[in-house]
Amino acid sequence: FLTRKGFAFNADKPGMMEQQADLFKSALKNVDVTFQNLDSSEISITDVSHYYDSDPTKVVQGLRDDGRKPMSLMADTTTANAQVRTLSETVRLDARTKLLNPKFYEGMLGTGYEGVREIQKRLRNTMGWSATAGEVDNFVFEDANSVFIEDAEMQQRLLDTNPNAFRDMVTTFLEANGRGYWETTDENIERLQELYAEVEDRIEGV
Repeated sequence: FLTRKGFAFNADKPGMMEQQADLFKSALKNVDVTFQNLDSSEISITDVSHYYDSDPTKVVQGLRDDGRKPMSLMADTTTANAQVRTLSETVRLDARTKLLNPKFYEGMLGTGYEGVREIQKRLRNTMGWSATAGEVDNFVFEDANSVFIEDAEMQQRLLDTNPNAFRDMVTTFLEANGRGYWETTDENIERLQELYAEVEDRIEGV
């Protein structure tokens, strides 16, 4: 984030931009609120990595002298009735309408191989918000685990349709727990570890 965003125009060199990372860091140290604009109804905050890649919440927290995390806001301007929500509210809304919504994931499964990859991508991008902002509620991962892992029938459908994407999904859950983004039971983690080994063997043809 700092490398990509830390450029500024130089008055002594009209029209030219130069890397000014120190100046950028100095400005970010005083930030109290971060803000992003969601301007497409077709691309949500977990459809692509762009949104969380551009989120400075934890960067600002690390630069502030008091170590306080700034308030994170997201404006939804996809309709004439624009709304501003906290980032955590926006992530919750996105999870409930997409990742955890039966209409969404059943629709994706209906498309076959690519649909499973799409579900995995959305789970991965959800974890991205944990990494850059720490604004993903624990229940999102817990409910996703219940839907896609604990349900034996769903687990088999995902595995049969796209074993590679399913392996990546299992990896994402384990990574979320390992990084401290998701607190869950030892039983869930053991199940995921065993499942990873089983899927890996199937992909490798063991």
